[in-house]
Amino acid sequence: MLSSLPTCGAGARAANHAGRGRSLLASCVLLALMLPGHVLAQTAKEQQLEARVAELERMVRQLVSQQQQVQTQVTEVRAAQAAAPAPALATTAAPAVKNPIQATTISPSANPGTRFSYGGFIKLDASVTSTDAGDIADGSVGRLFYVPKAIPVGAKATREGGSDTDMGANFSRFWFAADTDLDSGDKLKGYLEFDLFGGGSTAFTGNEIATNTYALTLRHAYVTWNKWLAGQTWSNFQDANALPDTVDFLGPTEGTVFVRQAQLRYTSGPWSFSVENPETVYTPFRGNMAQVSGDDGAVPDVTARYTAKGDWGHFSVGALARQLKYQSGRINDSATGYGLSVSGKWNVGASDDLRYMVTAGSGIGRYVGLALNNDAVLDATGDLENIDLVAGFVGWRHVFSPKLRGNLFYSRAEYDNKTALTGLGITKSAQSAHVNLIYTPIPKLDIGAEYIWGQREIETGEKGELNRLQTHVKYSF
Repeated sequence: MLSSLPTCGAGARAANHAGRGRSLLASCVLLALMLPGHVLAQTAKEQQLEARVAELERMVRQLVSQQQQVQTQVTEVRAAQAAAPAPALATTAAPAVKNPIQATTISPSANPGTRFSYGGFIKLDASVTSTDAGDIADGSVGRLFYVPKAIPVGAKATREGGSDTDMGANFSRFWFAADTDLDSGDKLKGYLEFDLFGGGSTAFTGNEIATNTYALTLRHAYVTWNKWLAGQTWSNFQDANALPDTVDFLGPTEGTVFVRQAQLRYTSGPWSFSVENPETVYTPFRGNMAQVSGDDGAVPDVTARYTAKGDWGHFSVGALARQLKYQSGRINDSATGYGLSVSGKWNVGASDDLRYMVTAGSGIGRYVGLALNNDAVLDATGDLENIDLVAGFVGWRHVFSPKLRGNLFYSRAEYDNKTALTGLGITKSAQSAHVNLIYTPIPKLDIGAEYIWGQREIETGEKGELNRLQTHVKYSF
């Protein structure tokens, strides 16, 4: 039995080494001291004592194992805490600072929750223009951007060409918009856009002598309500998203449908329909290049468009039907104009895209090429005869780097004039070729240069040419 006491001591020492065995060791020593000598000689009591010692040793080993497990868990928790980022200190939100300039909403009369936005660009245009059959009139629109009907045409032997330099900032632009999402789920938007391409109101404004002051020109003014639009914007017959990336104001002018006017439009998914302001532009009997506009029609122009979109780009088809009207005294005549336009943009890889438009029709001259030719011509009795046309452009855009891109495009328009009615001085065709590079050294700042070659031909077969270097610096905001 005495031989079991060292075992008890060894277990107690092991427990004490683990940090938890002092009380157990004292218990073993006290147990050994309390045993009477005469009891140690008794076998039965020795067996009982050995059993008790064995039980104590088992308990000590169990305690030591539990202590080791607890120590391991504590070590793991401390390591995890050391590796985790320190929790952010709770801070008290700073009180809102009152705007010292604007103490109330910018649109106090608008619906609650209306979002107001503003943007535009500042643009300097500079160009050098050369023509071979006479000068384009100073201060005219043809000197500011490419307008094919402004290209002089005439006998080269009697009309001397010239070169002119023009600079201006009057194509700078700005816009305002107000968007509202109502609790009813309705969406409202109002939009206004202006540029400075307007004449001055006095003899001292709008000239290049001293002030170069220009008036505001309304571009867009409309409101949208869910799927409805009412106001002035691009005609639904025009696909503005297909236009090339140009330095010139418009670029492929003769091949482009380009009209902004008042309208009521409904859009649902890929479909859109509109009724738009009617206006007839006609050539007087044997009036050659004369252009007269009349607002005698009671029927609005009607358009329909379908547009498919995807990662590949977009494809669009537009249709136009309209009434042409002429009324003067007892003469009252009308005709029907119609047209179809196919256009789109096709993405080719990550750096290239192709843009195109083809338009054909009868009696739709004012919609194409900034009214390069007229809708119709009057015969000797005052009846309207439609002028047919085919026009279009194709362009390629390549992105050389995030800061440099370039464009190459060609544009053309052909007219079927009844020369017995119009005369031979009316435009038969026009064409142009453009190439440009646009550099963006920092975001929102473009520096561009574009070479333009243009040609206009009249029914006599005479032609006039234009060569122009168009440049710009444009900052968008």
